[in-house]
Amino acid sequence: MVFNPIGGSNVTHSTEKLRISKETPRIYWPIRHGIIEDWDLMEKFMEQVIFKYLRAEPEDHFLMMSFLHHSLFFDVICLPQTDPPLNTTENREYLDEIMFETFNIPGLYIAVQNTSCSGIGSFLDVQAGGERTLTGIANDSGDGVTHAIPAEDYVIGSCIKHIPVAGRDITYFIQQLLRERGSTKPPFELERYCYICPDIVKEFTKYDMDPGKRIKMYKGINAISKNEFHIDIGYERFLGPEIFFLPEFANPDFIQPISDVVDEIIQTCSIDVRRPLHKNIVLSGGSTMFRDFGRHLQRDLKRVVDSRLQLSEELSGGRIK
Repeated sequence: MVFNPIGGSNVTHSTEKLRISKETPRIYWPIRHGIIEDWDLMEKFMEQVIFKYLRAEPEDHFLMMSFLHHSLFFDVICLPQTDPPLNTTENREYLDEIMFETFNIPGLYIAVQNTSCSGIGSFLDVQAGGERTLTGIANDSGDGVTHAIPAEDYVIGSCIKHIPVAGRDITYFIQQLLRERGSTKPPFELERYCYICPDIVKEFTKYDMDPGKRIKMYKGINAISKNEFHIDIGYERFLGPEIFFLPEFANPDFIQPISDVVDEIIQTCSIDVRRPLHKNIVLSGGSTMFRDFGRHLQRDLKRVVDSRLQLSEELSGGRIK
């Protein structure tokens, strides 16, 4: 998908990034951490999607910005763009201005990220008495942004938290690790090789004791030269996704692991919903699909809760158990 937005430069675009090819290839990201920053590129992206690929006249259709749908149906144009939970009012107003004044649409609906997908719907839990509840926390982590969103029949907007760690940060971190040992090849498929380990020290020991079994060989073809290349993938397999639980590895300005963020959200909610929130924690988004991600999060949350209960018991002199 290529068009010429700026001085004849070729732009290859997808839902998440626009690649502008000049003399020196450079990647432009109109969306960072879920927020649109380059409105010119985003406007041209939407123009291409509507006119070239959907082949629709926006004046004749209502527009729905949705994460799940990419097609035209029931007289509604659906675009793959959602509204992040902590998006600013100014950004929403500017998006409205573009869609109504530039594309002359008759109506617009923007689906809030994570409430428009099956993550919130997965909170439905049949209790022992047959009662269905809609209470829990959705942890949504994609390429550019991670959000933890609590819900009790509706989204508790005041308790939503943003985590500045996502799939793109894992990719950059792994690229940095590869450069440090002399590899300048493109990044490999994270979902094929990376995983969450229960203990980093023990995992390093396993690799040192049996490197032939643990280290994988990635084979790929360079997109520019078309030459085949090979990369040995070792510690990067578990160090990359570990930044969710040890974010200081990649971002020294943020040292709060995702488990602490989730627990902090629960503690800011009403006391009568804290237990249901702990019982229903839903993972959504591609960056939560690493093997054992959920198990690691559950273990760390249990440690945090157990330490708090132990402290309460000590402070009460053993009266609270």
